[in-house]
Amino acid sequence: MQFIIDRDSLLKPLQMVSGAIERRHTLPILSNVLLDVSVDGITLTGTDLEIELVAGAIAQQVITPGRVTIPAKKLLDICRSLPEASVLQLTMQGDNCIVAAGKSKFTLATLSANDYPNLESWQGEVEFDVSRAQLRKLMEDTSFSMANQDVRYYLNGLLFEVDNGTLRTVATDGHRLALSSMELPQTAGQQKQVIIPRKGVLELMRLLSSDDQLIRLSVGQNHIRLIDSLFSFSSKLIDGRFPDYRRVLPRNSSKQVTAHRSVLKDACVRASILSNEKYRGVRFTLTPGEVQIVANNPEHEQAEEIIEVEYQGDSLEIGFNVGYVLDVLNTLNTDLVVMHLSDANSSSLVEGVGNPGALYVVMPMRL
Repeated sequence: MQFIIDRDSLLKPLQMVSGAIERRHTLPILSNVLLDVSVDGITLTGTDLEIELVAGAIAQQVITPGRVTIPAKKLLDICRSLPEASVLQLTMQGDNCIVAAGKSKFTLATLSANDYPNLESWQGEVEFDVSRAQLRKLMEDTSFSMANQDVRYYLNGLLFEVDNGTLRTVATDGHRLALSSMELPQTAGQQKQVIIPRKGVLELMRLLSSDDQLIRLSVGQNHIRLIDSLFSFSSKLIDGRFPDYRRVLPRNSSKQVTAHRSVLKDACVRASILSNEKYRGVRFTLTPGEVQIVANNPEHEQAEEIIEVEYQGDSLEIGFNVGYVLDVLNTLNTDLVVMHLSDANSSSLVEGVGNPGALYVVMPMRL
């Protein structure tokens, strides 16, 4: 194998696929990137056996085609450290790959491409096109509510639902829930629920730009694949049953509070400074026209904020984890937010005025 390539032409796809590669792994070959060099171009592949990323690169010249795996982080660090206008020549010599650029020369150990694992072939059951911006927004609206290393493994991911013309994402960690949906007429008559693992969701959010370029999504029984013009992403799915999120959404809430999002957010940020560092509890006391936000901590310190809101119901005192409330307020980008409440022991439903696709549920705290 031997080819010549511009530094930037190799660096960009290498950065893409490196997100799937674990630096420390029980299988040494999984720390490597697979280079498949042919006269048609170069394909780079990275995997950790759960997700797989494939990106293409265009060489200046392919002298000898071939396939090999090279330590991904070392190759990436070499490319980053070279000047921008560098031209690289990669050449196989025995079991080593020689990377030469100008007067710089690096010898990297390689492993056989024949031992590199590939995700097994599978058939898509539901396929459709969606724009990068739409898919990214659905994930940004909800991903912060995913659990992290929860023993209920099915919560450590994002529910991805195709439901007869609607595309929906849902995440919950048992204390709060985030839901976002959009109309997708081309999926009319199709229904499918899958759970994308946390790492796959974070990688997709890193890779997807916010533009209107269409991408192809294929959902199978145990895998999901996204085909972009720049890369191909595949992921295994979490084998589990996601909780019925519809049962969690509060119904017939009797109290409604409308507030300016930025004012409420700033008040919560200030109150959180003196909240209990472990439990992050704050007390919301609602009276007609205003809400009082109070935080205390074990050092007997206290923060108190009073802001004006639209509220005409009976007085109500309810506690929340201020971190959960702030996550919602930071995600919503509307001027006004509405909190639907029933009593001190019932969940609150939060939504942005003018953003009907996103709903958030926050469980109350006993303070």
